[in-house]
Amino acid sequence: MFSRAIIGIGLSATLVACGGGGGGSSSPASPIASGGSGSGGGSSTDACGVAAQIEFVETVATSYYYWYDELADVTASDYSSASDYLAAIMRPVWCDAVDAPGNCQSTGRDPGFSYMTTIEEDTQRFTSGAFYGYGVRYRIIDNNFYFADSYEGGPAYNAGVRRGQRLLAVDRGQGFETWEALVARSAELPEAVFGPRGELQTTTFRVEYDGVVSEFSVTTAETSTPPIAGEPQLIARAGGAPVGYLNFRTFIDAAEQPLRDAAETFANAGVTDLVIDLRYNGGGLVRVAETLLNLLAGDTANGELSYIINLNDKHQNENSTADFRSLNETFSPLRIAFITTGGSASASELIINGLDPHIEVVLVGSETSGKAVGQSAFDLDADACETRFRLIAFEIQNGEGQGGYYTGLASTGRFTLYDAIDDATRPFGDVQEASLQTALAWLNGTLEKGPSQQAKRPTPPLGVAGFEASWGATEQPPLNPDGSVRAF
Repeated sequence: MFSRAIIGIGLSATLVACGGGGGGSSSPASPIASGGSGSGGGSSTDACGVAAQIEFVETVATSYYYWYDELADVTASDYSSASDYLAAIMRPVWCDAVDAPGNCQSTGRDPGFSYMTTIEEDTQRFTSGAFYGYGVRYRIIDNNFYFADSYEGGPAYNAGVRRGQRLLAVDRGQGFETWEALVARSAELPEAVFGPRGELQTTTFRVEYDGVVSEFSVTTAETSTPPIAGEPQLIARAGGAPVGYLNFRTFIDAAEQPLRDAAETFANAGVTDLVIDLRYNGGGLVRVAETLLNLLAGDTANGELSYIINLNDKHQNENSTADFRSLNETFSPLRIAFITTGGSASASELIINGLDPHIEVVLVGSETSGKAVGQSAFDLDADACETRFRLIAFEIQNGEGQGGYYTGLASTGRFTLYDAIDDATRPFGDVQEASLQTALAWLNGTLEKGPSQQAKRPTPPLGVAGFEASWGATEQPPLNPDGSVRAF
């Protein structure tokens, strides 16, 4: 009745260790699967309708969901969409994602990472990271709005928007409204700043950076996510080889060659100490994570077990593993400082966890997301329907069988975490930016070794909300349902 996408490795599905692209629509008129009418929201004769979608979700979830035995028993005909039905059966494990705060206690393992999408949108998200928008991310610091990232080649970047700029006012066609005014009237984001999702529109941003006020007029367009922010950077230091710095945004197919190129750059420069910036990297494709593991430890751990994909007890015969192997561009860093935040999820955590037995690693910044599981893609009927179901179907473990880091990697007690702020007032790669400065201090031996953060994460985890969600002006943007940090 349904098919599984024949993409990826191990499972006969696209293995996704967390999210990929932006938070908007993939295009102004992206297709959305829809059903007919009648009992349960669709006609029983409509193979792609709502009733068929709900039956599909029930069949897949009760078989492949990693915690299938915790799903709620509900009446399918009470729900008018597959998404509503999914939210109902997931209530015991999503909990605070579908209830008002305080109504129940979330397990923390799955705050809403299983979701309905379309084949087109999902494919764009994990190949090019394409979405329709401006090509930016933002962070709130002391109730001020700062652009935290601007995608090279995107509309905002081409207009002049850069990380570190503080938003003073925005004009969406009816005159400027200051950030203070938006906060005072409890405006909801992202619409108050970026306008309606997925629409052709022009917005003017008035920003301040280093005392200089500028205005940039930006028109939305289809935007791809460059997997690497800028170029791999060599940071000189006295008396030794340079430190390599790489800001890695997302594990999408388009990252394969840039990662290989970066490894070659570092190898040619004699780099042994590396900073990999994963602060906004919510993960992506397991096969891309495997490439990065092999680039960093393919020689050091050649032939040893790299990671384990562990399914529930109904599908243990579908578990898969991978061994480290050397690639043409593989080099052998001795120490790696990973810059992390609550937006560093799944495939990012897989990399850190997988390298830990073989390379000296530390975390710098704040606790990771704690997404120790990944999604598989299930299609209702890839030849006839657009419905795709992204479902938490496996746990990710390193070669020593270590996983289960549902409150973050540092909380396991196996990793040292050096606290540092995500200083979005400075560009990526700026040696004065707090997280990079701390990472360099550790590598240069000027930072005392501290204890791992063990008992609990030092900062609250980022929430998870639907792709179309809204939130308060001074709140940090929640993660997307796929675990990715939102882009606009």
